[in-house]
Amino acid sequence: MTLRTRIAMLATAALLVAAPGVRAHGNEKHDAHPAGDASGLPRTPRPADAVLYLISPANGATVESPVTVRFGLKGMGIAPAGVNAPNTGHHHLVVDAPTPALDLPLPADAQHIHFGGGQTETTLELPAGTHTLQLVLADKVHIPHDPPLVSETITITVK
Repeated sequence: MTLRTRIAMLATAALLVAAPGVRAHGNEKHDAHPAGDASGLPRTPRPADAVLYLISPANGATVESPVTVRFGLKGMGIAPAGVNAPNTGHHHLVVDAPTPALDLPLPADAQHIHFGGGQTETTLELPAGTHTLQLVLADKVHIPHDPPLVSETITITVK
């Protein structure tokens, strides 16, 4: 292992432990990714033609709670958090929040839901009213790819 790889591993592990709201998986290996960015954290490249989208509900839909949300991905595969496989990642659903920083590990809270098991859908209990949903794909340590892969933000109304 190179010195650069060890430094990247330590920086990533320290950030995952120190950042409030970030959930780390104890069985993950934190080895270096081939790409990098201004944050100094290693980044995983992704195919230029990859597309991330919400299959359902549709933008503008009126739905009842619980709401089933289905995730779509073209040009890449899904792998659980902690798995280092080329051209893969796992989903994160942003609910009623702006797009998070895309060069840091994604937060894990009620508005930033991690699907580190490789899930491609979920059911949400949402109160009546208007809500926004957006997907972000991230690598094995919850850092968005380089360049980031995010879906359009959709708006739904829960009756």
